[in-house]
Amino acid sequence: MTRENETGRYPLEPSAAEMRQLVEAVLARLVEHVETLPEQPAASTEGGAALARALSGPLPETGRPLEEVLDLLFARAVPCSFNTAGPGYLAYIPGGGLFHAAVARLLADTVNRYIGVFAAAPALSQLEADVVRWLAGVVGFPASARGMLTSGGSLANFTAVVTARRERLPEQFLAGTLYVSDQTHHSVGKAALLAGFPAAAVRAVPSDARCRIRLDALAAMVAADRAAGRQPFFVVGNGGTTNTGAVDPLPELADFAAREGLWFHVDAAYGGFFALTERGRATLAGMERADSVILDPHKGMFLPYGTGALVVRDGTALYRAHSFSADYLPPSQEEADLVDFHLISPELSRPNRGLGLWLPLQVLGIAPFREALDEKLTLARWLADELAATPPFELVTEPELSLFAFRLHPPGVEGEALDALNRELLARVNARNRVHLTPTILDCGYVLRACVLSFRTHRDRVEAGLADLRAEAAALLAR
Repeated sequence: MTRENETGRYPLEPSAAEMRQLVEAVLARLVEHVETLPEQPAASTEGGAALARALSGPLPETGRPLEEVLDLLFARAVPCSFNTAGPGYLAYIPGGGLFHAAVARLLADTVNRYIGVFAAAPALSQLEADVVRWLAGVVGFPASARGMLTSGGSLANFTAVVTARRERLPEQFLAGTLYVSDQTHHSVGKAALLAGFPAAAVRAVPSDARCRIRLDALAAMVAADRAAGRQPFFVVGNGGTTNTGAVDPLPELADFAAREGLWFHVDAAYGGFFALTERGRATLAGMERADSVILDPHKGMFLPYGTGALVVRDGTALYRAHSFSADYLPPSQEEADLVDFHLISPELSRPNRGLGLWLPLQVLGIAPFREALDEKLTLARWLADELAATPPFELVTEPELSLFAFRLHPPGVEGEALDALNRELLARVNARNRVHLTPTILDCGYVLRACVLSFRTHRDRVEAGLADLRAEAAALLAR
């Protein structure tokens, strides 16, 4: 049906035929893009600043043809980027780009139902609550756990800090102190600042040779802070750090937190979903004893960027920290098995994030995700072993999950010269554009990282990355 008024068409209300044409035109480009991901460069950002300025323009008064807009996106804007959805992206922590989740988001955005309050869309709210319950089960939490999906790990960490602050500290909370390792993601410190703590309230505990938090140093710092009149209340365990993939001694941390009355939070944004596998579950043992855990489905469940999660063992703590109401809101439901998300999270208006995970799991089941994660553990271990067997490469950290640090370390080369050598190696390998790696700085200096996490990364691409590392290392050493 054509929608018209006295002056003609309503352009914001396309007809059925126009909607089909719009989606079909976009779908054609998307299918081609996804099909060619393996052939696309692993990263291509040269000239990015100039392109960004060239594409910037004023607010358009009138529209232009869709094909022209799609040409701009797919020929110019999209290619100038890290290929985060491609098989060669072994940098940072790879995102996913699962097509099923993109379809779910189209569905969610088109029906545009509001799930911030349960009364507005009870069934859709319950589907998202089911997703959160499933995530709590992955962690090992009891049925009393509650949580929410967020935009990512940063907001999830913020919500955890606020919840713990409300649970463990008085209204005048500035004497509270939080404990993180020197390898903990920066979002925890940022969350503490946003939650009202001074920067000095966040204590960075040194890590050991395996980049894991030192329990002896933690105990000494907590004791010193108590003696100084501070109020220790929050400690973070890492379920796979961004720097090296290290997993802290979670059972020992859980014991310590229980003795000291600390809220035990596990940042498992990267590594938590490996608990779906037998090997990962053993590595992450102790996570189930935490008070709160964050997970990033846009990492370990391969969803598009924009889906993090927080789960809290005592679900009532979320209500105590976030419940607020207003006369214009509909009545909140009071059934224990149903959830009003605005009562347990910072958001009122928010997208329907749950369908992005619910639909893929309904269509595919959990088994393919478990198998893919298990494959990544195997690939990372294989790559690490191959590098260790190729002197003068050395492993700086072992892969506890699917991320590890390494470097080229010829005899007699140390300090700044060694760092410069590895910087050049990274640049040369990345210039080949079959894989993209990123570095970090550890106590020993500049190191390279490999993170195998994309569901599109398989043995052939890891072999290609290894070949490039070996070839460029040989060329550098032959100079």
